[in-house]
Amino acid sequence: MVFTVKNLNISEIWADFYKNIEQTLDKDSCEMWIKPMKLLSFYDNVLKIELPSEVWFNVVQNRFKNDILQAFTNVINSNFSIDYIISVKEEIKPLPQIYKPVKNSSNTTLDPYYTFEGFIEGPSNRFAYKASQLVVKNMGQRSNNPFVIFSAPGLGKTHLLHAIGNQILKENPDAKILYISGEGFVSEFVDAIASKSMEHFRKKYRSLDCLLIDDIQYVVGKQTSEQEFFYTFNTLFDNKKQIVLTSDKTPNQLGWSERISTRLLSGIVAEIKRPELETKIAFLRQKRDLNQFDITDDVLSFIAQGIQGSIRELEGCLYRLTTWCNIHGVNATIPIAKEVLADILTSEQEKYAININQIKKVVCKYFKVSIEDLNSKKKNSSIAWPRQVSMYLATELTTLSLPEIGREFNRDHSTVIHAKEKVKEEIDNNLLFAPIINDLINKVKTVDNN
Repeated sequence: MVFTVKNLNISEIWADFYKNIEQTLDKDSCEMWIKPMKLLSFYDNVLKIELPSEVWFNVVQNRFKNDILQAFTNVINSNFSIDYIISVKEEIKPLPQIYKPVKNSSNTTLDPYYTFEGFIEGPSNRFAYKASQLVVKNMGQRSNNPFVIFSAPGLGKTHLLHAIGNQILKENPDAKILYISGEGFVSEFVDAIASKSMEHFRKKYRSLDCLLIDDIQYVVGKQTSEQEFFYTFNTLFDNKKQIVLTSDKTPNQLGWSERISTRLLSGIVAEIKRPELETKIAFLRQKRDLNQFDITDDVLSFIAQGIQGSIRELEGCLYRLTTWCNIHGVNATIPIAKEVLADILTSEQEKYAININQIKKVVCKYFKVSIEDLNSKKKNSSIAWPRQVSMYLATELTTLSLPEIGREFNRDHSTVIHAKEKVKEEIDNNLLFAPIINDLINKVKTVDNN
């Protein structure tokens, strides 16, 4: 028996669904996670979908649930729910909600998955995280308006942007919130000009309680769009409405006109830097527990030490490894992780190849001491502290063992352990010190390595 909706059989429903979701997810995600799914039937407003394993179900729930629901609702113009069948265990897992297609609402663009509770806080992102929470408490107040978060891609600024919107709505469901990308803003503006609907466009944006724009850099350099953003900004700002933006650079590095740049710099500007090892491990543990992956802490630590780039890359490595292990029916180990992630780890090592000399050069320049002093037996604080900072950076940035690091400073491994603990304690207790460490790390990665 063939069940139909909108004059489509289930094969056509699936084909249309897949076309839709390909527009949202990257090719690798579609190939790895979506393609193995199988649509069995659509009956009594229930989609029955078969998944290869429990791992697939967990990933779908935690990573792609909203994308899948949205793609199906683009095909099915009625209320529906989804039942997932795990083929290995013959076990039905219902999606715990009925999805109702939502008409144009200012709240639909926020991803409920991104919350403050789900954000892993660490020294590299603490200021941005705390400032984001402050924005919710004091929305629209001059002290935190506008709020700009900048970082390299994949470090969590989009997560915080959604978290701000979600928390505002949690505390005030009637608040008018809009999340949009910089490209989306430009596209809407161009469409409004073409359709002669600028009045509607301006009313939509200028009547908001909070405007959240991701990757605002895409508005820069597009003269008419930039001008419209400036007028929108002014209207919201003057009416004490909150403006939150993310970017890949600071406002004064983006090439804005001076009138916009000075406006953006008048509020809070927060940077998210590359995460520390502990933050990376905490993030991987969270993802493991959330997805109920069977993977030990030593493997997570290995991944965290091997991946120096973004949080997004860490997550991708975790899913890649667990999928490979699930398919082959084995438990994740460090040797298996080395094999499965070999191409990524090799690329990371080439990209972030760092030696002790680089670290010593940067630390000595900052603390105004000599490399001879670092290697000496001197124990006075003006030498001991830079030496401890150097040892800490070596544990974070190189692949050397603790004894190897110790030998580089004519010390043993216990001295390195003590140094690492002392520096970590200072990072945790002194908010002004974490930015110094991050600055040193950035300088180490750019200094000559000979």
